[in-house]
Amino acid sequence: MSSGNRGQGRGGSGSGRGAWSSGPPRGRGSNSDSRGNNRGGYIGRGGTTPERGTTASPPFRGSDRGRGGGGFRGESGAFRGERGQGRGFTRGTGGPAHGRPRAQPPGLYAAESPASIDTRLQNDTQNQVLATLKSLSLAEKERQLAGEVLPVRPDYGTEKLKDIKLRTNYFPVIVPEVPIFEYGVAITPIAHQKTIGAGKKRRIFQLAEQTKKWNECGLKDVAHDHIAKILSAKELPDPITIEVDYYGEDEERPPPNPEKFAVVITKLRELALQDLVSHTAGERQYKDFDIAPLLAALNIILASHATSPEGKGVMVGRNKFFFPTPSMVWELGGGLQAFRGFYSSVRPTHYQLMVNVNVCTTAFYKPGNLAKAILEFMNGSFGANPNAFIKPNLKIVVTHFQPPRHKTVKALFNKTASQYKFPCSEFNNESISVAEYFKKRKTLQYPDLPLVDITPGKEKGKTLVPPEVCEILPNQAFLGKLSEQHTASMIEIAAQPPNVNATAIVDQGLKLLGYAGPSSTRDKFGVGIRPEMAVVPGRILKSPKIEYGRGSKGTPKPDEKASWNLRDVKFAIGGKLENWLVLLVHDGNGQDEFQLQDAKLKETIKGFKGMCQKSGIQVVGEPRYTEVFLPAKDRSDPLREKAMDNVRAVMLRQMPSLKLALVLLSDGDKHIYSGIKRLFDTELDIATVCAHSKKIRNEKGQPQYFANVALKVNMKLGGVNHSLDTASMAWLKKETSMLVGIDVTHPGKGTIRGTPSVAAVVASCDLTYAQYPASMKLQESKVEMVQALDEMMKERLDLFKHKNKNTLPQRIIIYRDGVSEGQYHLVLEKELPKIKEAFQKYNTPSKRYEPKLTIVICAKRHHTRFYPTAQPDADSKKYNPLPGTVVDRGVTSIYHFDFFLQAHGGLQGSTKPTHYFVVHDSIGFTADQLQGLTNSVSYMFARATKAVSLVSPAYYADLACERGRCYIHRLLHGYSDSGASTASSDEEEVMKEARKLWNEGVNGKRLKDTMYYL
Repeated sequence: MSSGNRGQGRGGSGSGRGAWSSGPPRGRGSNSDSRGNNRGGYIGRGGTTPERGTTASPPFRGSDRGRGGGGFRGESGAFRGERGQGRGFTRGTGGPAHGRPRAQPPGLYAAESPASIDTRLQNDTQNQVLATLKSLSLAEKERQLAGEVLPVRPDYGTEKLKDIKLRTNYFPVIVPEVPIFEYGVAITPIAHQKTIGAGKKRRIFQLAEQTKKWNECGLKDVAHDHIAKILSAKELPDPITIEVDYYGEDEERPPPNPEKFAVVITKLRELALQDLVSHTAGERQYKDFDIAPLLAALNIILASHATSPEGKGVMVGRNKFFFPTPSMVWELGGGLQAFRGFYSSVRPTHYQLMVNVNVCTTAFYKPGNLAKAILEFMNGSFGANPNAFIKPNLKIVVTHFQPPRHKTVKALFNKTASQYKFPCSEFNNESISVAEYFKKRKTLQYPDLPLVDITPGKEKGKTLVPPEVCEILPNQAFLGKLSEQHTASMIEIAAQPPNVNATAIVDQGLKLLGYAGPSSTRDKFGVGIRPEMAVVPGRILKSPKIEYGRGSKGTPKPDEKASWNLRDVKFAIGGKLENWLVLLVHDGNGQDEFQLQDAKLKETIKGFKGMCQKSGIQVVGEPRYTEVFLPAKDRSDPLREKAMDNVRAVMLRQMPSLKLALVLLSDGDKHIYSGIKRLFDTELDIATVCAHSKKIRNEKGQPQYFANVALKVNMKLGGVNHSLDTASMAWLKKETSMLVGIDVTHPGKGTIRGTPSVAAVVASCDLTYAQYPASMKLQESKVEMVQALDEMMKERLDLFKHKNKNTLPQRIIIYRDGVSEGQYHLVLEKELPKIKEAFQKYNTPSKRYEPKLTIVICAKRHHTRFYPTAQPDADSKKYNPLPGTVVDRGVTSIYHFDFFLQAHGGLQGSTKPTHYFVVHDSIGFTADQLQGLTNSVSYMFARATKAVSLVSPAYYADLACERGRCYIHRLLHGYSDSGASTASSDEEEVMKEARKLWNEGVNGKRLKDTMYYL
């Protein structure tokens, strides 16, 4: 339906976690690989805690499942087996499956094949290269210390329990000795000056390919990105101009007087791929050589088969390829499907160019009626905003046009078919609603759904249609935030043993991508790929010894999963639990496990109190008890804000001396959870630990559950759960040191436009290296670099100074999470100066404060995987690498200081190592020192009795960011008091609303210097 200037009748043209989590999905972008989004995933970052999961652990095992331990963060196990009986990625014919993959037996991948390491990766050869790189000029060394350039690798690690061999999902690439030619593509309108959108440019490019002139000019054998860049193995005429008459994909031929466009192709440069060979050889003069254009060219060449009509692949982003056959698609419900495919990216490695290939899983829109899809999405998760389902540029067919027309969705409109009225020329310009207009033809089934805005480009007026006359076109990725139900389904689909993943990559992925067997385009460029996985050297590091407090019976020893149990141990330092409250929340859902006067409630709390005392917490007195009754769920209050008014009213009567509230919830409503955290953190200044009533009442799992809750309670009271032995802490205690974690989380799809990002800085505040209080701030939307880092670092240093007899740390090690490879330089340019500004605030007339500083980037959003080659080097259940596996040769940086470390043991599927990359190092770490420190500190995560996959300070920063998201929960879910929408908003007004919700953050004297966010 049209309104405004267009006139009626014109159609126009053209983040969890487990089922119950300690916070909503973080939403760092897309659901695929994203951290991500959704920053990815759920099971890996937690799981069995009272606030984060559902699965019971063995008796008295600690609570956290370990970040990334086999979870879904864009990661993916192999595809599921055939329906009913099959194995592997294939499932036979038929429509998309509704079930879950049958478990496939784990084992060693390629167990019968020899695993030979390239001789060029041996010590002598690599050390010769290092010696050349380390012979830097004094000026170069000063630039490194000043943070102007990345530090070179100091050495390779040697300390280990044992050396091992690992296969990895990298395949050698052979490049031609002759150059290739790169051309740019410019598309311009011939008779007008309208802006051309990316989608239309791709269509124009496609039409140009279909012209006779395309082949006449030698363009038949080129590779391209479908919009702006062309690569040729031979030199082409320069320039080439092709004129195109435009028509849409749903049209057979151009209309009369079509739009005309000129496609102009001009030479940009010659690319000598042999320069990449010199770069991978570690030649010093190639250290700062710009390899990005060469890698981009190779990626385009390698993508040519998958994106061709023969390959039939769907490309998402620059590196992911999906093949929408029935055997590669699974139903998620809620209007979505899961597609399984493959990631591919060319990487320079030691002495060899390689292509990294991995399995990947992404949610796609289910083709079909748009209205039904929106309703499915909303019904799948209470409070789901339909705006979170619709992404801009969603391709649809509008069926009430004759003939039906392909259109692009701009956004959902803020009014429904019943609400929106327009002057209708068909009815004497009478103002009627869209629903009334359609009633003349057919009665709308869903008149109360938002209208769909399909206004082309920047045209004035609106072209609006009801969603029920729209059909979603196939093969469109859903890049929004997944619901908890969707995420749980994605985890099931993704979690496969490493041998199944590896087999799928080699047997299926290489063929579908065109890397195995003949490939017309790749062959014409002389680019070859060896179909065997590379083998790299690795080591297994020794795990640290775990120490608990006096009165413990024995010392727990980590097992092959890097986990231990809490039986017969006391916390290293017990906190003091006093002035505490049990808050019973009745959600009106019929799932209440307790009543306030229920003897079972008192008995349960008595048992919990006993567990706290047994663990070493000093419990003073009995808790107070109170309850709150919440109104029933109501679509008019999707975020449950009326329910939070009830909680606030009850709690204000319990003030002011309260220190901690144990909140018993009857379900895992994320809106209630977020509201409670915001209320107690920013308004009431009371620590909270949330527990699920059903789980805490269950006698069978009670000891485990009590122990898990006690872990959190002790840390929030300022205690220390466990520590490491003196030998493992020796490096840290040699000089006064501070460990820091930094992270930033961003709004994802479906949020109010302009919703700010949340930055967090956590830091150890004493020499136990156990307590990490946090500084959190809002900052400009989707800005990764921490804007107020100087203030936040000063807050952390002030507390350290206060806790350590007026002493500041001499060494500071920062673990920085969430930074991509392309942003490393920004950490040096933007964040390092702010950190140094914080240091300068402690200068005195007689002495400057200049601590030694190392900054390490931590990355989980990568696609490198390792596969053991010998059974003793793999865990006994899934055959993942053992905890402590470290790799710093073969697939790491050729020139710079980095390594992959898998500190944790996997729980399901394939484990993912963390990539650690040093961007600044004035401490002067050796590889062994930094790798050993990082591995040891991964055992210090307080709410787990296991090593975690992301080093503890960075993990804490991630959790602090998650807590900050609770405070702006309504904006992140697409709701705003200012009337702003997900499509357009006044970002200044949105920031004002966010600051109001933020309420100065956590600024009360009871919580400010604690780990309230844990």
